[in-house]
This record gives sequence, structure tokens and C-alpha cells, in this order.
Amino acid sequence: MSALNTLRAIIFYIVYAASVVVHSTLMLCVAAFMPYPKRYRLLMLWNRFAVQWVRVACGVRFSVDGIDNLPAHPVIVISNHQSAWETVYLPTRFPQLCTLLKRELLRIPFFGWGLALMRPIAIDRDNPREALKQMMSKATRRLEDGCSVLIFPEGTRVLPGTKLRFARGAGQLAANTGAQFVCVAHNAGKYWPIKQLAKKPGTIRVAISPPFDSTGLSAAAITSLAQNWIQSKLDEFEQVDAGFVTS
Repeated sequence: MSALNTLRAIIFYIVYAASVVVHSTLMLCVAAFMPYPKRYRLLMLWNRFAVQWVRVACGVRFSVDGIDNLPAHPVIVISNHQSAWETVYLPTRFPQLCTLLKRELLRIPFFGWGLALMRPIAIDRDNPREALKQMMSKATRRLEDGCSVLIFPEGTRVLPGTKLRFARGAGQLAANTGAQFVCVAHNAGKYWPIKQLAKKPGTIRVAISPPFDSTGLSAAAITSLAQNWIQSKLDEFEQVDAGFVTS
């Protein structure tokens, strides 16, 4: 089975890489000159393709609880980070979503060029103090422009089962701006694991919280609320998968 999963992953990545080159090239020629909302919709065609392609090629499906909780207005989206899957899937759920990411990603040929068209918030992680200032300034402007902002407070991908340790950047942004925030929990790393070629067939579980008001809350309180909510859902996913409770 592992050999079959590896073969399926190789086929997946061949098409995946080719689609990145083709779509990014087209978007640079066409979408770069469009108003951002229309450009975003065109960019999401590839994201939707990638989510479906990993399902077809590798058997990686997903199930979402709370999709109706996503509001129409801009919010701060706080999510755990386990794989590449959530970075592809989550932007498809919003009219406009800007992701906080390390600026090195924008230097990747084709992939980074297409990513730059989504107006991400790229920061220099080698300079944490300056990175925090950049994030606060750029993310505040994105919210004012009508874009939601996606932040992974762990800062990097972590293995499934690792207890959460959130930095306060997302909480500080919510406290400073008064914007509502939505929490997202998922176990994508179980099926699209980091530093592994093969994908594991199965269903990724995703849970989305109702919007939380940040008014009157400190950055620490917001961070704690988000971390506890997401951790409780991750623990629930593990219990369901282990057969202790039914979904």
C-alpha cells in the first residue's frame, strides 16, 4: 500500500507542478491587470483544482463542520498549521483572504509569482521585531480594504499530535483592530504529511468556529481563547479517529 501511495503521490506532484506553471503564467499575463476581487476569483481556480486533484490522485478528501460560521465581512482567521493542504483550501472559502507568510515563498519560480498576486503579507522571519511591525501595519490595511487575514500562530508546520503553542501576533492584531476572529482546526497533516512524499488516503477533518468578538480582550486572552478552542477540536478529532466517540 505504501508503494502505491508513493506512486499516486508522484503522479499527483507531476500534474500539480505543471498546473502551477501554467496557471501562474496565465495569471501573470491576464489577472495581474484586473481589479483585485476579480483577480482573486480567477486565482482560486487553481486552489480548487488542487484540492480536487489530491482527492482524485491520492484519495485525500475533507469534511468541514461549521462552514456556515464564516461571515461575509472581513475577519482574522486563526488556524493551526500541519501541511500545505490548509494553505490551499482555506483561501477558497473567502471572497478575499490574505495570508501571513515568510517572504522567501514569493521567490519560488511560478508558485511564488502567482502567490504574490494574492496580496499576501510577506514578512522577514529573521527579524522578529520588524516582522511584527510589518504584520500589524499590512494586516490592518488589508482588513480596512475588505480582506480577511489568515494567520498560523505556530509560525511553521508541526506534526499532528503536537500540543499547540501559539505566538501572540494574531491576538495582538485582533486586540489592536477590534476585528472579529474565527478559529479553524484541522488534521490535514495526518493525510498530507510534512517532509513525506506519499499522501495517506482518508478524510481531513476541519472545524470552523463562530466569529468571536475581540472588543475588550487583551492579546493574551484572544490567543488563549483561540489556542484552547483549536486544541479541543484537535483532541476531539483524535478521539473520533480512535473510535472513542462518534462524529
